[in-house]
Amino acid sequence: IATARLGRACPINPRQRGFISASGCSENLKLLQLLVQYAKREHRNLGVVFIDIAKAFDTVSHQHILGGLAQRRVDSHIVHLVGEMYRNITTYIS
Repeated sequence: IATARLGRACPINPRQRGFISASGCSENLKLLQLLVQYAKREHRNLGVVFIDIAKAFDTVSHQHILGGLAQRRVDSHIVHLVGEMYRNITTYIS
């Protein structure tokens, strides 16, 4: 329910492959394979760039995330649920 409501308020770009229910890795690998085959068959140049933004969520403050949800008029109950996910969180590495 939360995902559906957030999805309406904050649509995900169709190119996004993280945090979605589709099999993003296999789709991207198949797309890459098709592009390479096409470039070879048509004798075309092909450039590929892989970007992995490490710790992307660590660089955005939790208050900014909550403010953005409120600005997009996401239901206050959903904003509260997201806020609760961030409250008093800790990570343990053993």
